[in-house]
Amino acid sequence: MGTGETNIDTHEALRELFGEPKPTTRRKIIGHIDEHARTLIAHSPLVLLATAAPDGSCDVSPRGDPAGSVLVLDERTLVLADRPGNKLIDSFRNIIDNPHAGLLFLVPGMNETLRVNGRAKLVSDAPFFDELVVRGKRPRLAVVIEVEELYMHCAKAFLRSSLWDPSTWPDRSTLPTLGTILRDQLSLPTSAEELDAGFNERALNGQY
Repeated sequence: MGTGETNIDTHEALRELFGEPKPTTRRKIIGHIDEHARTLIAHSPLVLLATAAPDGSCDVSPRGDPAGSVLVLDERTLVLADRPGNKLIDSFRNIIDNPHAGLLFLVPGMNETLRVNGRAKLVSDAPFFDELVVRGKRPRLAVVIEVEELYMHCAKAFLRSSLWDPSTWPDRSTLPTLGTILRDQLSLPTSAEELDAGFNERALNGQY
């Protein structure tokens, strides 16, 4: 029985649906970190790191640090410090097998975002590690990105979502806490309150 779907499975069909981008849109993709990109990176406290395994399965991981913590070594090289996490290391395992990575830099209150695509490698020590120390903690690992593409992403998604408008935010008390979610998903005997208290303590004491 048919589902009524019209599938798009060729590049030609996709272009027929969307048409061609404007020449200025293509030209905005540059291969280096210019002064404006440096400014945005310096003001971004959150970057999303996208990686993919050889089989095509993907992962997107948020990376948060005080603004200015992402290093710009030169016009083609970025460095992201690793901080303690859940030890699944999905991004790192992907990078070892497939070095292609994408970054999305967010600046609070700014609707435009900075997109970076390039090749990633993992480094356990280097002279620049001294510059990656935050709150007295030196990272065990860093992701070095060789920039291949860099461009500004327009504001449409953020304007449509009203992400930075507090009046659109849900009442946090109406949403489940992490403790509640994990208690129910994993059928844990511990109460949600106890789980949340433990998560909060670890987040405050061990985030770096």
